[in-house]
Amino acid sequence: MSDGRRNPFGSRLLGPADQSVRSLRVRVQLLLTGLLVATNVVGAGVVVVISSVVIPAPAATKGTILSLAIAAPVYVAVAVVIGAVLGTTTTLRAMRWALTGDEPTEADRERALRVPLRLTQLQGVLWGGAVALFTLLAVLLQPARALTTFATVAIAAVVVCAVAFLFTQFAVRPVSARALAAAPMTSRPRGVGVGDRLVIFWCLGTGVPVLGLVLAGVLALADPGETSLTRLAVTCLLVGGVVLVFGLFVTVLNARSVVAPVLSVRDALLDVERGDLQREVPVYDGTELGLLQSGFNQMVQGLREREHLRDLFGRHVGQEVAAAAASGDVELGGETRVASVLFIDLIGSTGYATERSAAEVVEMLNRFFEVVVDEVDRHHGLVNKFIGDAVLAVFGAPVELPDHAAQALSAARAMAARLATDLPEIGAGIGVSTGEVVAGNVGHRSRFEYTVIGDAVNSASRLTDLAKEVPGCVLAAQASVDAAGADEAAHWTSYESVLLRGRSSPTEVSVLAG
Repeated sequence: MSDGRRNPFGSRLLGPADQSVRSLRVRVQLLLTGLLVATNVVGAGVVVVISSVVIPAPAATKGTILSLAIAAPVYVAVAVVIGAVLGTTTTLRAMRWALTGDEPTEADRERALRVPLRLTQLQGVLWGGAVALFTLLAVLLQPARALTTFATVAIAAVVVCAVAFLFTQFAVRPVSARALAAAPMTSRPRGVGVGDRLVIFWCLGTGVPVLGLVLAGVLALADPGETSLTRLAVTCLLVGGVVLVFGLFVTVLNARSVVAPVLSVRDALLDVERGDLQREVPVYDGTELGLLQSGFNQMVQGLREREHLRDLFGRHVGQEVAAAAASGDVELGGETRVASVLFIDLIGSTGYATERSAAEVVEMLNRFFEVVVDEVDRHHGLVNKFIGDAVLAVFGAPVELPDHAAQALSAARAMAARLATDLPEIGAGIGVSTGEVVAGNVGHRSRFEYTVIGDAVNSASRLTDLAKEVPGCVLAAQASVDAAGADEAAHWTSYESVLLRGRSSPTEVSVLAG
């Protein structure tokens, strides 16, 4: 099984595509709560470290330390609780249709697809409150630290919001897939494209932290007396480390959000290449990547329809004719070639139909045709026509068959044996003839069919009528037996010459030996 089937949304954490509504609800709720809480706690820890150790600023007074010791954990705890509860509640409300198994309206789909943006806006509001609170405390208690405090908390807020958006978008992929499945994507993607998103998240994950590093240098130059060379070096190292870690983290998350849809399509393409035309991929991305996923599903649907039509076409005209038609232009006309023709017709079918119900007649005909088609296919022939309760089969056209005579005679023997066992209530006459036929498409260019005409076809039909009166009910032209080779000829024995209707000279024929 490909990785795309095991992890249709790009991660085992998101579960299978056919997970239950209850499982989806629990999974989304746990992922959102856990990821958002962890992101905010880590962000708060980074703020404390940078503001107290890294940023060049006057040493914190006792009042500043005391206010931070009280305000920071209290605000973080309150913000985390509010963010988790309000964010989860808002998300579940927007996704209620998906978590209850209902069919979404257009408004439901739009709300579900905007969940990552709304949660990010909520994170922005909470972190905006942190920026305002701690900057105000710095202004009141130690104005010299106000600028550095504002910069530190604001930069952390931007990075945390970027990470929160990517985490949220990841967690709600199963719901996004259900929303997009209910309304297939058009040529216009939702929201910003992949290129714009890459630039935006580079700015948020790398550009903004680097801006903080630049700000540290500016502050050191503005007040060199407050900043030692050692402190400035430590500042550069730590802020550079934060840039590398968080920049890489945001970049990896963004890259995975871009690569995951591409990988899902790649895995699905491999499955289609192996012949699995039932393969589909969940469409869970609202950008051009979602168009790629949706386009793949439409392509596979087209392949399924084409395969279905090809199968129907093959059932009507024969797989060989269908393959020949598919390999090139089909034109009216024919070609002369030597082939063997088998004709089989039921004995007493009219009387049988008058004595039984229509359902019984149809059931008998289906069993009859099943035997005939099985044996013709098994011997590499083509069922060319169903003519009421008779069948015309040809061996050696349209596909070359070197031993067409042997295959036709072997098929006739197999049919006679099986029909005696499977349809003992009714008999069938079988005639086989070999000779030149004209094989090709006849009709009109807007409606034609593949057929064979010629003396061999007429002879097989006439032999079938005579076969109904001979033991074994099978007659084969001696020319067919002679062309079949010694192995097949051993199963046949010469019979009297017969004068076929429309002929001026008798035809040598053979019947089944024994």
